[in-house]
Amino acid sequence: MSIMIVGLSHRTAPIGLLERTTLNTQAAADLMANLCRGDHVAEAIALVTCNRLEVYAEVSKFHGGIGEIGAGLAEATGVPLDELTEHLYVHYENAAVAHLFQVTCGLDSMAVGEQQILGQVRVALRSAQATGSAGRTIGHLVQNALRVGKRVHSETLLDKAAPSLVEAGLRKAGEVLGPLSGLNVLVLGAGAMSGLSVASAHRAQVGSISVCSRTLPRARRLAESVDGTPVPLEQLQPALAAADLVIACAGATGYLVDREAAGLAAAARAGRPQVYVDLALPRDVEPQIAELPSTQVFDLEHLGQILTAEGLAEDLAEARALVELEVATYLADQRAKEVAPTVVALRAMARSVMEAELGRLSGRLDGLDPDVFAELEQTVHRVVEKLLHQPTVRVKELAAAPGGDTYAEALRLLFNLGPAPEAKAGELPGVELAVTLEQDSMTDLSALLGHSGGAS
Repeated sequence: MSIMIVGLSHRTAPIGLLERTTLNTQAAADLMANLCRGDHVAEAIALVTCNRLEVYAEVSKFHGGIGEIGAGLAEATGVPLDELTEHLYVHYENAAVAHLFQVTCGLDSMAVGEQQILGQVRVALRSAQATGSAGRTIGHLVQNALRVGKRVHSETLLDKAAPSLVEAGLRKAGEVLGPLSGLNVLVLGAGAMSGLSVASAHRAQVGSISVCSRTLPRARRLAESVDGTPVPLEQLQPALAAADLVIACAGATGYLVDREAAGLAAAARAGRPQVYVDLALPRDVEPQIAELPSTQVFDLEHLGQILTAEGLAEDLAEARALVELEVATYLADQRAKEVAPTVVALRAMARSVMEAELGRLSGRLDGLDPDVFAELEQTVHRVVEKLLHQPTVRVKELAAAPGGDTYAEALRLLFNLGPAPEAKAGELPGVELAVTLEQDSMTDLSALLGHSGGAS
């Protein structure tokens, strides 16, 4: 059995496709359950966030695992596999462990270093455990990733070095509209991201803050926390016209602000500039609004590019170094565990030989004093333990290094311990090097999934 990750994210897929592949809680649970009913997937966890959909799985075969997961993603999202294939990536074995650790730490996020991903990974694990699709292997791996994520955030400056999407949006709005003080800000939605937006706008000392949500009591609570104004959804149109900056975080089904509504607001503003910062996925703001005069739209894709370009080199390097160390430690531990069956077999063989010889000796020395025989037994036992101690300790140490499985195999051959456990798919010739298939090699992934072409 081997670890495999198949997915797509903001790095490989446009936001429009990510919107189409977003799964609700029940759909994600169904995806995990369906995958585990296949021939090649033993365990599976589905991670669904605003900018990624990934499956972490334990698979029995490389090609079989890719095929089943690819087909499962297509069925769950309703997006044809031919179209998905162009944007999917695969990580296998060591590369899969490294990718999961990086994702959980926020190093692969659109807003590098954000902590929300920790909670999302934790929720995905709990959901998989509740449905029985996550067992010992994937569960243990993800728990380690969560531990590493906490360590990175507590021991490095990644949090301080990585500005939030909200702050990036406020900065872009300031570039267009001028000083934030005096601006009228309208926040759409009343969830966690809306709360962050309201708090950030308040710290920036904007002129006024209004909050509009389908659930008016939630909008009222959030608005009152900064002496703002709650807005019923029925009053959205006049609120749009009054707002210099609209921060959209609702993630509604369908556009909360379409081109027609934004056009009416722009007409009412009589040429005064207006900025929309769309932090939602699915998007709340219709992209064509950017075509209106005196109106600019910054969505997750725009803001993600800004954050990526900002200078976080030193703090990112520190965080990545810690993750690399944790990945190496985890892999070494796993390799050491893999040699355990060989050590057990060696000790069992030695015990069997010792007991057989002591039994033969007991039969030949009939009438031997029991105390003397007990002393002989202890002596033989100590000799065997001393002879086995160094080889077993050393083989565990050597097994922790890359290629350490060869030492365990040598022990099996030297002591005739029988065949090694069945080789994992990652040990097949040529597979270990093909652990990462990024966007520039999607034709290879297409072939693995059984298709001759790219996206339609």
